[in-house]
Amino acid sequence: MVLLPFLSKKELSDSDQSNSKHLSSDSSSSLSSRSFSSLYSQPSLLSVPSLSISSSQFEHLSNTYHHCAATLTGHSSYIFCLSLAGNYLYSGSSNGEIFVWDRNSSIQDNYSTQNIVSQSCSAVKSIVILGDKLFSAHQDHRIRVWKIDNGTPNKKYKCIATLPTINDRCTKLFWTRNYVQVHHVDTVSALALSKDGSLLYSASWDRSFKVWRTSDFKCIESVWNAHDDAINSIVLSNNGHVYTGSADKKIKVWKKQEDKNHTLLATLEKHKSAVNALALSEDGSILYSGACDRSIVVWEKESSSASQMVVSGALRGHKKSILCLAVVSDLVCSGSADKTVRIWKRGFGKSYSCLAVFEGHSGPVKCLTAALDTSVKDDSGSGNSYLVYSGSLDCYVKVWKLWVPNYL
Repeated sequence: MVLLPFLSKKELSDSDQSNSKHLSSDSSSSLSSRSFSSLYSQPSLLSVPSLSISSSQFEHLSNTYHHCAATLTGHSSYIFCLSLAGNYLYSGSSNGEIFVWDRNSSIQDNYSTQNIVSQSCSAVKSIVILGDKLFSAHQDHRIRVWKIDNGTPNKKYKCIATLPTINDRCTKLFWTRNYVQVHHVDTVSALALSKDGSLLYSASWDRSFKVWRTSDFKCIESVWNAHDDAINSIVLSNNGHVYTGSADKKIKVWKKQEDKNHTLLATLEKHKSAVNALALSEDGSILYSGACDRSIVVWEKESSSASQMVVSGALRGHKKSILCLAVVSDLVCSGSADKTVRIWKRGFGKSYSCLAVFEGHSGPVKCLTAALDTSVKDDSGSGNSYLVYSGSLDCYVKVWKLWVPNYL
């Protein structure tokens, strides 16, 4: 891993954004059309009121500090996904590379093959970690399972399964009555784990989502035609609600009934363009959705006992499509096709303030993840330090440090 100083790069032209020279040979026209269709912004969502900040909060925003701490180099193609697991950051790209970065190392001499999990698979769209297993979703319609060997000085990774497994594929030959359609027939766009880690959810551009047991990798449910267009995002709440966001402009809420399959609880309709990203607050009471309309819609439960989400308002500031969202503590991070990352903080009532705008990428910001910076000790309790990681179509991952005072 090479860490570069924070330097502005010459902005890419519109033609550069659609250039597919970094895409792997197995990437179909589906990749170049659907993957990049989200970059083209639609008119702002004027029908939803903005959640403005109070004047008293605005006076203190200058006391929020941030800077780009590092730029991680080594990828040779677009960064599509990021995932944090303990002291390690994982990144996946459009040419099938999965890299692992040691978050404890502030400087490493050079990028080396010891950072590589995978080099030969198709474009990586999503990564989740469960114990000693890494699950990756791919453009070739498959999910791969990697065993992490933590017993070696440098972590080693071995692909131990490809989903659907051979057993799942053979089941159709013998038990047609109870057969579950185990194959995704288009890009697997997103993954999510249940609270207890027993179930893996996969969403796809084939308009379906599937449920897999993590113990034996068996597909136990497939919800076909869940949406009218490609599903771009899936998130799970601790109470078992499943939220899916789609290019059909809708967000759907699902719940698994006891001993039954998932049923549709609600359809949330407010966006006027494709929904690209979803994120939940830590307690699951607030849902954030980002779309090509340049707005982040905030959905909230009317009460702690309520099951339905209602629109609270919208966060505006990005000049192009919202491509990714991440939540850490009471902060919301948003990445956009405008090449910036914005940090939002919930204030009094339902108001939000934009604490910072991170500028430095020369391409659209496609993925985000964030965590508290535990290396910074603040015995006075005056504020908190955060690390925000952003992946971009400029082929770089950037590490940002952010300090937020507690009185905001």
